[in-house]
Amino acid sequence: MRAEASPICGVLDAIGNTPIIEFRRIVPHGSARVLAKLESANPTGSMKDRMAKAVIEAAESNGRLPPGATVVEYTAGTTGISLALACAAKQHPLEIVYSDAFSDEKRVTMKAFGAHITDVKSDQKRINEALVKEMIRTAAEISRRPGHWWCDQLNNHDAIAGYIPLGNEIWEQTGGRINAFVHAVSTAHSIHGVTQPLWTHNPRIEITAVEPSESAVLSGGPTGSHKIEGIGIGFIRCGIRVW
Repeated sequence: MRAEASPICGVLDAIGNTPIIEFRRIVPHGSARVLAKLESANPTGSMKDRMAKAVIEAAESNGRLPPGATVVEYTAGTTGISLALACAAKQHPLEIVYSDAFSDEKRVTMKAFGAHITDVKSDQKRINEALVKEMIRTAAEISRRPGHWWCDQLNNHDAIAGYIPLGNEIWEQTGGRINAFVHAVSTAHSIHGVTQPLWTHNPRIEITAVEPSESAVLSGGPTGSHKIEGIGIGFIRCGIRVW
C-alpha cells in the first residue's frame, strides 16, 4: 500500500516535536544516561521559535497586537531571529534593538526576515547589565510609537506556554525515565515551561540552570561581563532571573 503523504503545513506549524538523542560514546561507562533534545530541528534552528509563536499568537488573540502592527523587542539575536520568522509569517513589521556585542550572522539573519535593527553600542563588546538595561530602555522608547507593540521578553509570561510542549515531549520521548533536566537559561521562560509538565509527572526531577561563571547572579555571585551570547544578563528583574 502507498503511504499517505503528510499534509503541507505552514512554517510555524513545523515548530516543535524535535528529536532526542542519547550520547553513547562520550559518556563514561557506568554513568547516567545522557540525552540531548535537538532543538536545532526547529525552523530557525532554535528553541526560541516556540516562544516567538506563543507570544505573537497570544498578543494577537487578545487584541494587543492588531493586524499589521509592529512588534518591538530587545535581543541577543536568537529570540530576534525567531520573532523575525514569526512576524514574517504573520505579516507584522519588526523593530529589533541589538548590539555590536553580538554576532553579525544573527544580525544578517534577522534582516533577511525583514527586521529593522537599532543598535546599542557596547563597552568593548562586553555583555553586561549596563548593556542589557540600555537595550531595554531603547526598546521601551521605540514601543511608544503609534501602532507598536513591545514583546518585552523578560516580563512576557505568554512565552511559558510555548515551552510546555517541550517538557511534554521530553517526558514522552524518555518514557518517563528522567532524573534531571539541565538547561542553559535565557529568558527563564524555557526552564519554567519545561519544568511545569516534568514536575507534574514527577516532582522529584532535578532542574539545573546553567549560567556564565563570570556573571553567576543565580548562584549568588556578583554581576559581571562575559562573552556568551543570549544568557547571563547580570541582574534579577521582576522575579525572572535570566535572559
